Amino acid sequence: MSGSFSFLFGPLVAAGGLVILIFALRWTFRRGTSVVAAPARSGSAEEYGLLVSVASPSSYAEGEMTRRKLEDAGIRANLAQTLDGPRVMVWPADEDRARQLLRG
Repeated sequence: MSGSFSFLFGPLVAAGGLVILIFALRWTFRRGTSVVAAPARSGSAEEYGLLVSVASPSSYAEGEMTRRKLEDAGIRANLAQTLDGPRVMVWPADEDRARQLLRG
């Protein structure tokens, strides 16, 4: 009896492994959803959620200097490459302080 069981056991294990592999590959290569984040895309300055644009620098380097100036003053700032060029963005609570700092 043990001989006939071992003869049947090998193909069943192989078939089970193949089924698991098929499901894993179907899950991995299906379309529409991904565990990898999509590449960032530029939008207009109004498409950045709660962030408010406080400066429109002429170049990315100038924008980075402006962003660092705000960061040094304790204002959380981001530099975003929008469709209209680089924009320095801050949270609405910091908008007035950021504008005052950049003016003078």
